[in-house]
Amino acid sequence: MNFNFSFATRLGIYYGAIFFFIGAFMPYFPVWLEWRGMTASEISFVFALPTFVRILSTPVISFIADRTGNARIILILLALGSLGTILALFWTTSFNAILLNALIFALFWTSIMPLTEAITMTGVRRDGLNYGRIRLWGSLAYIVASFAGGLIIQHYGPSSPLWLMLIAMIYVVVAGFLLPKPIGKGRVRKATLPPAIRTSEVLGLMKTRSFLIFLISASALQTTHAVYYLFATLHWQSLGYSGSTIGALWAVGVIAEILLFAYSNPLLKRWGTVNLLTISGLVAALRWGIMAFEPNLAVLFPLQCMHAFTFGAAHLAAIHYISDNVPEHLGATAQGLYASVSAGIFMGLAMIMAGPLYDEMGAGAYLIMAAIGACGAVAAFILKAPKSEQDNL
Repeated sequence: MNFNFSFATRLGIYYGAIFFFIGAFMPYFPVWLEWRGMTASEISFVFALPTFVRILSTPVISFIADRTGNARIILILLALGSLGTILALFWTTSFNAILLNALIFALFWTSIMPLTEAITMTGVRRDGLNYGRIRLWGSLAYIVASFAGGLIIQHYGPSSPLWLMLIAMIYVVVAGFLLPKPIGKGRVRKATLPPAIRTSEVLGLMKTRSFLIFLISASALQTTHAVYYLFATLHWQSLGYSGSTIGALWAVGVIAEILLFAYSNPLLKRWGTVNLLTISGLVAALRWGIMAFEPNLAVLFPLQCMHAFTFGAAHLAAIHYISDNVPEHLGATAQGLYASVSAGIFMGLAMIMAGPLYDEMGAGAYLIMAAIGACGAVAAFILKAPKSEQDNL
């Protein structure tokens, strides 16, 4: 396809596709799983186990993308594989079959975001693109999907989210063909370029103390959302909130995130990546600590606005930290390592814990998320110290 779209527009369309799917999947796939008869612990297991797949698959696929220089083709193939697993769910009913499907889905889906981030940050470095203003199109698409999902469930029942997920994944496949292959202003990267990355460089990155502290901090902050992602919709349903109200709650958080992304460059210049990580951890401790006490809607909506910091600012800081501190030719690999640790090891363990915690504590499970947020803030504070002081901590 040869549409006359700018580099930034093509990336914005693709982010929209990715997050339209996430907005259909994250809030409402647990509803579909519960409709299939699963308990809270089983739901957490279906979400958690596939995240461990990315611990190996995402760094390997990201490394291949850096070696070949053609992330676009890899993204298209990954999206096609993801589409196949979504289609298979229509004929999948048992717990074991759904779990196997989720594992296969993870092989394809979990590398899509880090590869997209690597392409985008290449454009940020070389073409001066504004990451936040590209990324906010994903947030807008998330709002549409999350609000639509609430209305669809309200009118068509708990089996309906799968149809929205299927439509969203088709959008991802189509948008993949519009992706650029960035190398510089107005040009595309040729897949025949000789690879510059070496295995020793990857190992050296993994041994860098500051990068490891960064991974701990950023991963902890993303992990604080485990209970929210898995059980917020089900918990709000148990409190009697309608599908439209639940959709609005999800949407408000992302609206706040969009506003943050829209003004991301001034925010980064004023605070810097490490300060943003620290602030995000402190806000996470506050947000989840209050959520544990089942506040009413008058408090819930302001709490949802804190998503701008607990997710948005933390993610923004992490992506820019990698861009600022990792050589460009290692960009996709670094993004893959970040994704495998944050959304693989950390989030996987948190999701395994989330089911039993929610079964035992209900909303009180958010208190554990608040504690993890505080730990993430402490790690970011350590990262801010000079490297000589980090060695002594």
